[in-house]
Amino acid sequence: MLSFPKARLPGGLLRYEGAMTTTLLRIGARGSKLSLAQTGQARAALAARLGVDPETISILPITTTGDRLQEGRLIEAGGKGLFTKELDEALRDGRIDIAVHSLKDLPTQLPDDIVLACVPEREDPRDAFVSLNAKTLADLPVGAHVGTASLRRQAQTLHARGDVRVSVLRGNVDTRLRKIEAGEADATYLAIAGLKRLGLEARAASLVDPDAMPPAACQGALAITARRDDTSTLQKLSAFEDTNARIEIEAERAFLMALDGSCRTPIGALARISGAQMSFAGEALTPDGARRWRRSETVALGKNPIQTAKNLGDRLGREIRDEAGDAIVMDTA
Repeated sequence: MLSFPKARLPGGLLRYEGAMTTTLLRIGARGSKLSLAQTGQARAALAARLGVDPETISILPITTTGDRLQEGRLIEAGGKGLFTKELDEALRDGRIDIAVHSLKDLPTQLPDDIVLACVPEREDPRDAFVSLNAKTLADLPVGAHVGTASLRRQAQTLHARGDVRVSVLRGNVDTRLRKIEAGEADATYLAIAGLKRLGLEARAASLVDPDAMPPAACQGALAITARRDDTSTLQKLSAFEDTNARIEIEAERAFLMALDGSCRTPIGALARISGAQMSFAGEALTPDGARRWRRSETVALGKNPIQTAKNLGDRLGREIRDEAGDAIVMDTA
């Protein structure tokens, strides 16, 4: 077999001495270290499924509005769509073919022309507890300071430990780890999936029990979006879909939607498949953590598992919404 030296050209083309290979797919992703790490891993796995050289799939980093905001809560600036708007625009104008997101950052309702085309195999969905001086939340002393930008994590922490202080701690993974090292807070939480993708799982003091403190809906899962009318790309992505991950996230997203889930509402949800059954646990809290509403159930998935999952998440979410009303929504006025 002949071998040709290669060099990268603008636009994602590869130049060979005597050969030319064009880019098969162009991936858009946020420019953060974590986003590029998980996108690179997704690219390698997708290339393996398609039986192509990973070099034929290019990555275009795109800075989103959410990436520019380093202080305050997301809802005060517009919510989850802050991490997707620019990537949606790049899909529409043809700069990219697909976009890779952390699924928990994806709004429950997508634009009409954009679809959740593929959900790859899911990473561990649990939260990691990060602290230099405590193994778990229970080990923190009275009055300890827990920093997190997640309203869910703040409410869950206060519900479990009303004697600690919580505040907003923003920034990427490295920034938040540095802030803990600098003593700006005694502890924080990070998704263990993100730590694993960055090779930093050793920084976790422990993993949070998801039955006691359910993670964010769809945590640990990736979302690959594409244009609804791009049938060629949608066909390529079908080989990368993980059936169990799709079923789980559809239940969790239906739960969110039923609760009108946003960054203004502390919500945790986790679906787990075992054989032909799926267990689901979800909760919503008041922002101060004083009150909590929970639902859990195990169902047989049956002949239409995705619809079964959606129905379960929707029903349990509506039950909580009817019971809790607007108590679970943070007042941003």
